[in-house]
Amino acid sequence: MERFALARVALAAQTLQSRLGIAELADCCASIDRVLWHDGAEGELYCLWGQFLVRRECLRGGVRFALPECPNALAWTLTETIDGGAVMIHCTIARHDPEPEFVESIETFVEDWRIGLERCFG
Repeated sequence: MERFALARVALAAQTLQSRLGIAELADCCASIDRVLWHDGAEGELYCLWGQFLVRRECLRGGVRFALPECPNALAWTLTETIDGGAVMIHCTIARHDPEPEFVESIETFVEDWRIGLERCFG
């Protein structure tokens, strides 16, 4: 399952990669309560689903975060759009038909990212 949103902020891939590390996750997304520790590409956070290991990697166009120990293999990417006028938020899980409450929480997570990116970088 996947969900998308567009944040109306013009951020280049290099800006996303340099300014969105694990340390900044709680500042940019209300669904992430706090970062417990981080060392660059890996850390631990507490979010609306509980406490998880988080990994970060740069990719073409932006950055990807993943919760590798999450039972649903949740991951999200933040990438610049082709025209450069927005940031695409793309969140996926490894489940085809999750419970409706979980779908709703993912939609909240994606919307919190949209709002947070627009607040932090708009």
